[in-house]
Amino acid sequence: AERGMAGSGWARAVRGLLLDVSGVLYDSGADGGVPIAGSAEAVRRIKASGLKLQLCTNETQATRENFVRKLRALGFDISVSEVTAPAPAACRLLRERGLRPHLLVHDDLVPEFADIDKTNPNCVVLGDAAENFTYANLNEAFRLLIGMEKPVLISLGKGRYYKETDGLKLDVGAYMKALEYACDVQAEVVGKPAKRFFESALAELGVPAEQAIMIGDDIVNDVGGAQQCGMRALQVRTGKYRPSDENHPEVKPDAYVNNLAEAVDIILQQL
Repeated sequence: AERGMAGSGWARAVRGLLLDVSGVLYDSGADGGVPIAGSAEAVRRIKASGLKLQLCTNETQATRENFVRKLRALGFDISVSEVTAPAPAACRLLRERGLRPHLLVHDDLVPEFADIDKTNPNCVVLGDAAENFTYANLNEAFRLLIGMEKPVLISLGKGRYYKETDGLKLDVGAYMKALEYACDVQAEVVGKPAKRFFESALAELGVPAEQAIMIGDDIVNDVGGAQQCGMRALQVRTGKYRPSDENHPEVKPDAYVNNLAEAVDIILQQL
C-alpha cells in the first residue's frame, strides 16, 4: 500500500478537522481559481458525518465575506463563521493594545480594518499585498518603522510562497523578512504557524487539540504549526507540496495523503 494509506492509527478518535484552504480545497488564480478534484465532495462528506469543520487559512487577499462568496461559487458549502483568518485576529490584537496601523495589504482586504483607527500610525500591518508590494510601498513601511522608538511590525502570516493556477507566487513572509532585516525588528505573526492563531481556530471548532486533525499543503505553517499545538497534522500532495517536503529536517506529518478526499476516506472509515 502507498505510505499515506499504511497504518491509519492517526485517524482515530477525531471529532473535528481544521482545513487549510489554498492548495487543499482549491488552487487560487486571477480567474478565481480552480477546485482541487474531490475536495468539494469531501467537505460535504465531512459535514454529513457529523465531524466539526473549520477552515484555518492565512488568506489575506480578501475579506472573509468575499472569500466565502468565492468558495461557494466554486462549490464549497462554507459559511463565514467556519473561517478563521488573520485579519479579524489582527483587529482584535490592535484594539487590545491600542495600536493604530499603517496597512501594507491587498486593496481587497482593507474593509476588514474599517473600524480601526489608522491616524498617526504606531505600527505596520503587513499582509499578502500582491501587486501592492512595490518598492515605494515597502519603503514607506520601512520609513515608518525605522522612525519609531519601538517599532511594531505585525505580519498576517509568514508563508514563503503559495501556488496559483499559473505557478508559484511570493508570499508575505519574504517581505516580512525584508522589513525585519532593514529595521532590525522581530515581526509578530498573526496567522499560521502562530500558536495563538491555531488555538483560536480550535476554540471556534469547539474541539480540543488531541481530537482534531489539521490538513494542509504547507509543511511548516500548516503541519508543523498544528503539531506544536498538540494536534495531528496531515500533508496533502496537492497545492504547493513538493516531494522534497517529505525529507523536511524538522517536521514529520502524521501521514501523507494524495489529497483531501483520500484523507476524508480514511478518517470516515475510522468513525
